[in-house]
Amino acid sequence: MMNKLIKALIFSISVVLLVYVVPTSPDFPKPPSDFVQSMEPGDVETPLRRGYFTNLGRDEVINHYEKEFNRGFTVYNQRFDVYTPRLNYPPEEAPALIRDQTKSTFLEEIVHPFRESIYINGFEPKSEEYAQFYKGVRYNQKIIIRYIPSELWIRVVAVIGSMLSFYFLFKEYQYAKK
Repeated sequence: MMNKLIKALIFSISVVLLVYVVPTSPDFPKPPSDFVQSMEPGDVETPLRRGYFTNLGRDEVINHYEKEFNRGFTVYNQRFDVYTPRLNYPPEEAPALIRDQTKSTFLEEIVHPFRESIYINGFEPKSEEYAQFYKGVRYNQKIIIRYIPSELWIRVVAVIGSMLSFYFLFKEYQYAKK
């Protein structure tokens, strides 16, 4: 009886996860209206990374992108807010995660688990030497957004692999318990 219940539970969770991972990835999140897009060569070399100049603070930027990233998540024409963990990285990781030679004072990742994520890198200069000017206007910080989409087949394989692993680990647990 318990074995059938566990199998039904694993199957149900698998179906829910597959419904979650199958819809297409959301579009690149839109910036706030007062952002000025940078056209510097490093900020436009790929459509999955964009640079912006802004006078907003870190919390305002992160909160905006968290809402915007969830806004694009729809399943069968129904919009859902999904759990989006925020991962905080040391600024020293920016050259590896964003782009070589990237200046950074903060770096965060917002994740849709088993799906896509966005990195938000901000550089708030602490001295006049590094002041951010773009087209003659001074800004408090420069933000670089890197979007990491995922392929459908990778998401499906990850979910199926995870659920099969869970099933076989549970079977081993039952065997070891006897």
